[in-house]
Amino acid sequence: MPKYLVIVESPAKAKTIKKFLGSNYEVLASSGHVRDLPKSKLGFDPENDFEPKYITIRGKGDLLAKLRKEVKKADKVYLATDPDREGEAISWHLAAALKLDDTLSNRITFNEITKNAVKNSLKQARTIDMNLVNSQQARRMLDRMVGYRISPLLWEKVKRGLSAGRVQSVALRIICDREEEINAFIPKEYWTLETTLKIAGEKKPLVAKFYGDEKGKLEIESEEQMNEIIKKLENATYSVTDVKKGERIKKAPLPFTTSTMQQEAAKVLNYSTQKTMRIAQQLYEGVDVKGHGTIGLISYLRTDSTRISDEADASAKDFIKEQYSETYVAAEDMNKNSKKKIQDAHEAIRPTYVEMTPTIIKESLSRDQFRLYQLIWKRFIASRMQPAKYETTSVKIAANGYRFTTSASKLVFDGFLSVYSTEEDKEENNSLSKSLDAESKLSLETMDSKQHFTQPPAHFTEASLVKTLEELGIGRPSTYAPTITTIIARRYVAKENKNLYVTELGEIVNKIMLQAFSTIVDVNFTANLEMLLDCVETGTVNWKTVVSNFYPDLDEAVKNAEEKLEKIKIEDEVTDVVCEECGRNMVIKYGPHGKFLACPGFPDCRNTKPYLEKIGVNCPKCGKEVVIRKTKKGRKYYGCESNPECDFMTWQKPTNEKCPKCDNVMVERGNNLVCLGETCGFTKQKEKKKED
Repeated sequence: MPKYLVIVESPAKAKTIKKFLGSNYEVLASSGHVRDLPKSKLGFDPENDFEPKYITIRGKGDLLAKLRKEVKKADKVYLATDPDREGEAISWHLAAALKLDDTLSNRITFNEITKNAVKNSLKQARTIDMNLVNSQQARRMLDRMVGYRISPLLWEKVKRGLSAGRVQSVALRIICDREEEINAFIPKEYWTLETTLKIAGEKKPLVAKFYGDEKGKLEIESEEQMNEIIKKLENATYSVTDVKKGERIKKAPLPFTTSTMQQEAAKVLNYSTQKTMRIAQQLYEGVDVKGHGTIGLISYLRTDSTRISDEADASAKDFIKEQYSETYVAAEDMNKNSKKKIQDAHEAIRPTYVEMTPTIIKESLSRDQFRLYQLIWKRFIASRMQPAKYETTSVKIAANGYRFTTSASKLVFDGFLSVYSTEEDKEENNSLSKSLDAESKLSLETMDSKQHFTQPPAHFTEASLVKTLEELGIGRPSTYAPTITTIIARRYVAKENKNLYVTELGEIVNKIMLQAFSTIVDVNFTANLEMLLDCVETGTVNWKTVVSNFYPDLDEAVKNAEEKLEKIKIEDEVTDVVCEECGRNMVIKYGPHGKFLACPGFPDCRNTKPYLEKIGVNCPKCGKEVVIRKTKKGRKYYGCESNPECDFMTWQKPTNEKCPKCDNVMVERGNNLVCLGETCGFTKQKEKKKED
């Protein structure tokens, strides 16, 4: 009997696949990459056609020796790494390290780890796809160029331990740009008006919102304007001018891509992108399910596609027909709206066995695994179902020349909502009185006016940043989680209550990147580079062309920056704070969290204290100095030096100027001064400083 060797990346995947194959198959894991560019140097020669120099990764020698022994025993070797660029590159490196003949058809791929998928892949073995490999090589080398050429510059100009990255630096810029938008935002006052109207003969009152007048929509911008409208409405006659009934459908959601899975897991389960990908990897590679052994529960987790195979589509529709009835099964082909992207070779993320409902396998999964699997399972089943149908009613009401509106939606067919719904879907279901028509008599019960201020753009969360990166075409499914993890780990960005905030260190690094490497952090340039890498994957562009066009400009920019960029020297500035342990004046040092006070007598005296930088403004509550403080995660704010005795704090920089309208503190926002009072809204332009 011939002997076969199958090599995969992870031991978990090896264990799952082994049970599908006969005793003449040996399944081993490479534990990821076995070769890479050397850590100590760039790893390729710009003078020699950018030829990469790969070496065996430290610690992989024994594993490769074991694999070589097994290769000698086997009649045929199959390389079964993941079905994407990275997986193709791992197979190529394994073939080189194990001296396999790369003209042989020994590469197999499967989108899900099931018996049928694995056995079918053995029948469709192919040669290694060098377009995929070259795309990965080009991406790796571009990332290496940016990291290895710019990071040392940051070490020299700012401090050791910093890093730059082709995608991470753009992500940092996007967050910094949003922070600037928020800081420069000037709130605008507006008012809303709601009336509660009694319908003659009905117990339930009608709540209608102010819309405008006969000319159309009207914005209420001040209290004076609001009082004038209320005065005209107090004794007005309210009458129904129009009642429209209609039907609205809400389409079923598409199955998950990597990006939408990360966004929904963050929103619904409060998972970080890194946690979502880690758990999805476990579900894909295989979980020990009671009565079934180790099985892969979801299809491949790195994908841009919403496409579903015909077999999986039919299986889901049969399940829906059996569990819910024929009326719930989606009529049209759900694949037709699928976006044609480079990774459309994969399917969307879906359960491998629809009959494995979350309830059935709950006991076999950890809490985190169960919650993510349930989300994926429900989303997939919902995507194969009919839309939800609502009966809608919209009413227009007239009163002394003004117009009010109210509307309602009543769910008449739940469709996909029977499986998958959000809080927003539940709120949509409300109804109005059936007897309401043009003859209905209305009388005013109450009027409720409220003052509001427009809100600045929201801070990015991990989910909204992933969505933005995807929309801008920056990065790919496999890069979102590591990119966000890196900028948080480097302390360029702090994460607090889901929101991402730029730290002082992040601002400094972003300024240097904008000043010296504007192309690298340009959103359009990065997106175009991603498109070129996709073209390498399809074989329409040579990978060395991409690399050789990129390097000279980067090399020139680095040389210019080395000469022209001023060193941001974090001086050991002497302060008037005396070290209580040795009597020396303490100095300002710069650490991972920013500035702090340290004794200059180090290492003899190791005393340190938080550094509180004064901004020359008196605390409006107690009269002491306002200082710059930082949260535990590095986000900057302004607070009183006598905290916790005095609780004054603000995220914007306060001034000594008082609001002429309400006598509250004025804070800086971009080029304006804004009143800190929540209900005031007074703003004025900052006075330009006279130049000497």
